[in-house]
Amino acid sequence: MPANSASEWRLTLVPDIPKTERDLDERLSAPVPALVSRMLELEGDIMILGVAGKIGPTLAMTAAKAIDSANKNRDFAGKRVIGVSRFSDVSTEEQLERCGIDTIRCDLLDESAVKNLPRVRNILFMAGRKFGTSGAEELTWAMNAIVPAHVARTFPESRIVVFSTGCVYPLVEPENGGSVEEDPPEPVGEYGWSCLARERVFTHYSRTLGTKVCLFRLNYAIDLRYGVLHDIAERILAGLPVSLAVPYVNVIWQGDVNNQALLALDLCDSPPSVINVTGPELLSVQELAVMLAGRLGRPVTFSGESGSGSAALLSNASKARALFGSPSVSVRQMVDWTAEWVLQGGRSLGKPTHFEVSDGRF
Repeated sequence: MPANSASEWRLTLVPDIPKTERDLDERLSAPVPALVSRMLELEGDIMILGVAGKIGPTLAMTAAKAIDSANKNRDFAGKRVIGVSRFSDVSTEEQLERCGIDTIRCDLLDESAVKNLPRVRNILFMAGRKFGTSGAEELTWAMNAIVPAHVARTFPESRIVVFSTGCVYPLVEPENGGSVEEDPPEPVGEYGWSCLARERVFTHYSRTLGTKVCLFRLNYAIDLRYGVLHDIAERILAGLPVSLAVPYVNVIWQGDVNNQALLALDLCDSPPSVINVTGPELLSVQELAVMLAGRLGRPVTFSGESGSGSAALLSNASKARALFGSPSVSVRQMVDWTAEWVLQGGRSLGKPTHFEVSDGRF
């Protein structure tokens, strides 16, 4: 897929800060021109498995908006966006349906239920488990290794973008520049190994069945309701120290993740392609905390300064930038928006990233 120009990728974002969840969702689900253009040519419907997680709803809305915009631009047959989940939170199902997204309730651990799903050309696989891994390791492995087998066997003719994580890489020093796609995996902890199992299962079926797959290694998405910046801001507001046990991080605006994930359907191949998805900066946690504290008008303290050096989970997303251009939202914007969001009492999803964990135990 040819690289897109900066003007084609970048959104025209007004500098004001999202004040409501509706406004935030609109920002996170804005399709870029390159995606709208691609929807005109993309064959088949789009199905998102595990749509009710943190990223899934705005990803589905991005796809639906891109299709709607393409439909307005030209005589265009259109296509469906289908969201699949158990939908334990009915409000998410209702929100998606209001946005014109078809929903299907399905327990992806039930292979017979997976086999009853509609056959579609394009799949984004988001099902997985991270939080609460410690103490329920068997469920983590089931979700991250067994469910991929159900899906891969059921949809051998689909293109599948598999959401994965930078946790499959080892911790590296910032001077390294971050792990690149060619680096051998070396996860730390059971969660990282279970994510590598997800990748290996999809790779096995891609090689044996010819299924076209893209392994989409993400860390860390920023939505004002959760994310590394949200975690740091909440600790500062509560007067708690910010851990420096993991001293550096990568972050990227979730709206950019949504657009890149849908464009990555064109990267699916057999054997699978691999792409790192994150921002260009290797960010100091201490400097981020100082920036947030200044914006919040609060003091900040730190813990863990004497940790195990400066090694951290860091990815190099140069390949993604060459394909998709630079992210549309800067770190400064994300810091300002996050600080204002928590100051005004904006909702939290209550799902900490645990970015400060260095032993892989989440």
